[in-house]
Amino acid sequence: MKAFDFKPKLYTALKNYSKELFMADLMAGIIVGIVALPLAIAFGIASGVSPEKGIITAIIAGFLISLLGGSKVQIGGPTGAFIVIIYGIIQQYGESGLIVATLMAGVLLILLGVFKLGAVIKFIPYPIIVGFTSGIAVTIFTTQIGDVLGLTETVLDADGQEILAPLKTPGDFLGKWVCYVDHISSINWWNTIVSIVSIIIIAITPRFSKKIPGSLIAIVVVTVAVWLMKTYGGVDCIDTIGDRFSIKAELPDAVVPDLNWEAIRNLFPVAVTIAVLGAIESLLSATVADGVIGDKHDSNTELIAQGVANIATPLFGGIPATGAIARTMANINNGGKTPVAGIVHAVVLLLILLLLMPLAQYIPMGCLAGVLVIVSYNMSGWRTFKGLLKNPKSDVSVLLITFFLTVIFDLTIAIEIGLVIACVLFMRRVMETTEISVINDEINASNDTDISLADEKLMVPDGVEVYEINGPYFFGIATKFEEIMSQMRPRPSVRVIRMRKVPFIDSTGIHNLESLCHMSQKENITIVLSGVNDKVHKVLEKSGFYTLLGEENICPNIHVALERAKQLVK
Repeated sequence: MKAFDFKPKLYTALKNYSKELFMADLMAGIIVGIVALPLAIAFGIASGVSPEKGIITAIIAGFLISLLGGSKVQIGGPTGAFIVIIYGIIQQYGESGLIVATLMAGVLLILLGVFKLGAVIKFIPYPIIVGFTSGIAVTIFTTQIGDVLGLTETVLDADGQEILAPLKTPGDFLGKWVCYVDHISSINWWNTIVSIVSIIIIAITPRFSKKIPGSLIAIVVVTVAVWLMKTYGGVDCIDTIGDRFSIKAELPDAVVPDLNWEAIRNLFPVAVTIAVLGAIESLLSATVADGVIGDKHDSNTELIAQGVANIATPLFGGIPATGAIARTMANINNGGKTPVAGIVHAVVLLLILLLLMPLAQYIPMGCLAGVLVIVSYNMSGWRTFKGLLKNPKSDVSVLLITFFLTVIFDLTIAIEIGLVIACVLFMRRVMETTEISVINDEINASNDTDISLADEKLMVPDGVEVYEINGPYFFGIATKFEEIMSQMRPRPSVRVIRMRKVPFIDSTGIHNLESLCHMSQKENITIVLSGVNDKVHKVLEKSGFYTLLGEENICPNIHVALERAKQLVK
């Protein structure tokens, strides 16, 4: 097996690097850094951590993914897809549990890359990807309703006095909506107006500005407006980041988590989900970028870079990260040519964290909720979802099951069950395409390349049955073949199994043939194989099946097989 060749795109990009390329990367990096700022803050808060941790993730992960990745223009950082998973982990295991799960996911991503399994991720059925992506979008939208409406609840402070506090909701989808309905009377119309105005600004920005993101414009405009209303208008009921979080404008010290076997065992399924989701999203983003810039990314190198990023980021309090399609496209559209643009974007975010982060305390929570409402809408892909509903029923079943499991339960269960159902339906389709026919009178020998008389009609001798298998001979079809044979009456003296169109055979198929051979020997029936291709021949030979059958009963084509059958009948 060829050794894995780890070659980051930065390594090849710098060989012929020029001042013109640097200036293009510099401008793109600055713009993408500004684009990433509001999203990093919003994703951090929505995930249940402080806003600066979203930016720390974008800085560290964005730098490492560009430094080590297999794509020229990929931009890494926190994404909306992880919000639901992160929030659930923190609710159940705390931030220490999130660190452990992210570290394990990073190790799994590196292993996927080292063992060259990047291409395997591409075989995950499209309905599953659309199903859980749309489900995540609905869940993100649901989590933001409380901030969009400014809902509150009465709680007791440290002195036992009743005060109003932001509404805390249960972790499950249905529980959230029940909680919203129960507290709808506490709606804060100022917060609602802030959210609606933010959504409108983001929605209409692309009509007059393709370069500056609507989310950034919304945050700047709405934040200034709310500050003016609070300072000069006497409006004090609009929640801001500073009302809920104490922001630190610094990079935290690295913290090594307390790893123990029980935590690793409990969090392993979640780590697998993070790794699979991160791999899918990063490779999907890189593939989309390839189509735009006319390049080809190295999927295994990209997975290793994603793994390193997800090992380093949680040590500094960050959250899971992956390739971000929106920021990657912003990088391309603004002239980014090499991974240097992604490194510049990380440096820009670092400068913002150190110099301007205290200003983030004035950003209204309703504005960030509006940003995430737009993110969830864009993420939903409702047109694609609607289009898939016209596909075959099996695909629709996988789509809907994955979607509802993601929404009602969680993403881990959705991906696991979705993959199982997709595999079962795939095997059913393969079974339906594999044909088994029984011939006991006349055979057309066409397509047997080893026979000189290709159009010759071959007569099946009395006492002989010919079974033709057209398709894979695996565990899904082995039982079907056995049932057909058991129903045939009267019993023949020889059974010829024509396998010229069997591309592969698995262990169950081999076991089935062995059982058939033993059963036939008890009934004094001889088995003859015809036209076994080289690949299947090697598998059967290695398994020892030919010893049981006898070399003389293994024939290169149907002509030889029928001659052998005639001898056996006589």
